[in-house]
Amino acid sequence: MATASEPSDPAAEIRLTPLADALSERYLAYALSTITSRSLPDVRDGLKPVHRRLLHGMRELRLNPDAGFKKCARIVGDVMGKYHPHGDQAIYDAMVRLAQEFAVRYPLVDGQGNFGNIDGDNAAAMRYTEARMTDVARLLLDGLDEDAVDFRATYDGEGEEPVVLPAAFPNLLANGAAGIAVGMATSIPPHNVAELCDALQHLIKHPQATIEKLVEFVPGPDFPTGGVLCETRATVAEAYALGRGSFRIRARWEVEKIKGGLWRIVVTEIPYQVQKAKLIEKIAELINARKVPALADIRDESAEDVRIVLEPKSRNVEPDVLMEHLFRLSDLESRFSLNMNVLAEGGRAPRVMGLRDVLRAYLDHRRDVLLRRSRHRLARIERRLEILEGYLVCYLNLDEVIRIIREEDEPKKELIAAFDLTELQAESILNMRLRSLRKLEEIEIRKENDALMQEREGLTDLVADEKKQWKAISTECAELKKTFGPTTPLGRRRTEIGDAPSAVIVPLEAMIEREPVTVVCSAKGWVRAMRGHLESGAEVKFKEGDGPRFSLHAQTTDKLLVFATNGRFYTLGVDKLPGGRGHGEPLRLQLDLSNEHDIVELLIHDPARKLLVASSEGNGFIAPEKELVAQTRAGKQVLNVGGAAEALICRPVAGDMVATVGQNRKLLVFALDELPEMTRGKGVRLQKYKDGGLSDAKTFNRGDGLTWRSGDRTRTLTDFTEYEGKRAQAGRLPPPGFPRSNRFG
Repeated sequence: MATASEPSDPAAEIRLTPLADALSERYLAYALSTITSRSLPDVRDGLKPVHRRLLHGMRELRLNPDAGFKKCARIVGDVMGKYHPHGDQAIYDAMVRLAQEFAVRYPLVDGQGNFGNIDGDNAAAMRYTEARMTDVARLLLDGLDEDAVDFRATYDGEGEEPVVLPAAFPNLLANGAAGIAVGMATSIPPHNVAELCDALQHLIKHPQATIEKLVEFVPGPDFPTGGVLCETRATVAEAYALGRGSFRIRARWEVEKIKGGLWRIVVTEIPYQVQKAKLIEKIAELINARKVPALADIRDESAEDVRIVLEPKSRNVEPDVLMEHLFRLSDLESRFSLNMNVLAEGGRAPRVMGLRDVLRAYLDHRRDVLLRRSRHRLARIERRLEILEGYLVCYLNLDEVIRIIREEDEPKKELIAAFDLTELQAESILNMRLRSLRKLEEIEIRKENDALMQEREGLTDLVADEKKQWKAISTECAELKKTFGPTTPLGRRRTEIGDAPSAVIVPLEAMIEREPVTVVCSAKGWVRAMRGHLESGAEVKFKEGDGPRFSLHAQTTDKLLVFATNGRFYTLGVDKLPGGRGHGEPLRLQLDLSNEHDIVELLIHDPARKLLVASSEGNGFIAPEKELVAQTRAGKQVLNVGGAAEALICRPVAGDMVATVGQNRKLLVFALDELPEMTRGKGVRLQKYKDGGLSDAKTFNRGDGLTWRSGDRTRTLTDFTEYEGKRAQAGRLPPPGFPRSNRFG
C-alpha cells in the first residue's frame, strides 16, 4: 500500500481522449498562436510581434536615429535572447526587410552595409551589417515610457515587452503588411502618409464619412518602387469598402528618341515586389521563343535607379502596341492583392476591415494613447507639485527646518508633525542639497510651480473634453503631414494614379513584320516555313521515306488552321513555325494531337470564309471560319465524331452546289442551302450509303459545272441533272472517266 510520502502512480494521470478531439484541440491552439503571435499585424501599430520586438530591442540598445550604428548580430542576439525565441535568421530577415527602401515605403531601420537589392540578391550576413532606427521608428515608439500602452512579461518572465506600440505614425496602411497564417492570410499595400493624414483629419471631423469621400483623399496605394496604378476609381473604392480586392500595377516607361529616326523604350520603374533580374530574364526568354517578335533585345543599364532598355526590331512598330503585349506576357504588369485581415479588438481577434474601419481603429488607438499619456503626465505633475509645496514650506521656515534636521533624532517624523507634511515632502526636504537653499532657487521653484499648475489645468481640461482630444489628434496629423508632405523626398507620391487599360486586345499581327513565306508540310507531318513564295514545282527536300503533302503561300502575320481526324481545329501563328533550314519539326509537337489522329487539312485562316466539314460516315455542315480559331494547344472541337467515324473533309465553300461521292462510287449533287451553318455538332446526313461511307465532297457554282481531276487533265461536267437530288439521297454512278479513287482531286 502506497504511503503519502511515496510518489503517485503516473498511470493515474493518463486521460483517455479520442484522437480526433486531441488533434483538433492541439491544432486549434497552434492555429491561434500562428494567427495572433506571428502572421497577422495589429490594426493599431501595423506590426507583427517580430517587428515590434525588433524596434523595442533597438530602443533598449539606444539605437536612436542620431546615435551610432551597432552590428545587426548584436541586435538580433538581444531580441532573440530577451523577447523573440525563434531562429536568428528569421529575425534578421524581418529586420533586413524593414531597411530595404524598395520593399518598405517608409523604412523603420536605417541599415549600413549590404541589405540586398531590387534584383533579388540577398543581404550580407548579420555579422557584416549594422543598423539603427529611423525617425519613423522613433515615432512608433514615442511615449512608450509614459504608460501609453500595456506591457506583458517576456517569454522567460525576466523582463517586459509592449503589447502594442503607441504608433504616432499610421504604419499599417503606410507600410502595408503581408502574412500567411493558418486558414487565413493578409495582404495590405503601402500608402502615402500625407494622403492618410488628410483622410484621418476628415474622419475626425466627419465620423460617418463615406468610402467614396475617403478615396478622394486616398486614391490608391503608393508603392516604394513607383509604377502606375491602372484601376478605375470605382474599382478602388469597392476594394477599400470590402477590405478585399486587387490593384493592377504597371511599369513606368518612356520612349527615347535616338539618331536616324529610331527609338527605344526605357523602363524607369517596375511593379512592386518584382525582382528586376528575373523580369529581364523572363523577357529575354520571350524574345528567344519569338513570342514578342517586334522586340529585338533587352538591356539592363540600371545603376542606383532602374533603367531597362527595350530595343524594337523595326521603327514601324507602335510603342504602345509593343508595351501592351509585354504587359500581358511579363511582370511589367502585376496585380497586388488587397486583403485587410488584421488583429482587431485589442489584438485578440482577426477580422477583415475596410479602409474606414482601419482608419477609425487607428484614431481610437491614438485617443487611448493620448489619454493614458495625459493621465500619466498629470500623475507626474501632481507628485512634483507636492514636492514643490514641501520645498516652499521649507523656505518659509528655513531656520526651524535646519534646527530639526540638526538636533532631532528622527527629523522626518518631526518635520511631518511640525509642518503637516506628507511622507514624500519630508523625504524630498531631507534629500535637498545645501546649494538649493539659495534665494534664487526659491524663485525658480515658484516659477516651476506656476508652470506646472497651468499645465495641469490644461491636461485636466483635455482629459475631460472629447472635442479637445480629437483636436489634439488632428494637430498631430497636421504635424505628421508637414514632416512627410508631398514636397519632401520621402513623402512625395511615387505611384502614379492612371486609368484602367482598354479591354480591347491589340492583335499580335500588329507587332509582326509582314514577310512572304511558303508553309510546307510533309506526308509524315513535318512542317516548316520557307522564305518567299515558292513557285509550283520548286525543289523542296524531305527526309528519306517522306514526301510533300501541303504547300501554302502565306505571310508571317497569318494564322494556320489545322483540321485533324478527331474533328478538332488547331491554330498556329505562321511566325511560330520553324524556319526553312533543315526538314522542320513535327507539327504534333506544337499541338496537343495524339498519335492515333492524323491531319486532314491545312489552311491559311480567312475570317470571311466558310468551310464544309464532314465525317467519314457522311455527316457534315457549314462552319464559319471566324468561329474556328482555337486559343489553346488543345484545339477547338467542331465536328463531333464517334465510334469508328473520323473527320474526313474540310473544304472552303465556293459556290451554291454540293457534290458528294461515296465509297460505293455513287455521285450526288444537291443545293448548298440544304446544309445548316453551325459552329459545332455532328451535322446532317450528306449522302445515304448501304455499305461504306463518304469518300469526297466539294462545293461548286452551278453555272461553272462540276470539275474533277483525271490524271493530268481537268474534266468538267456541265449537265449534272441526272445526279442532282436532295440531300441524304443515295445518288447514281458517276459518268465515264470519273477517277477510280472516288475523289474530285
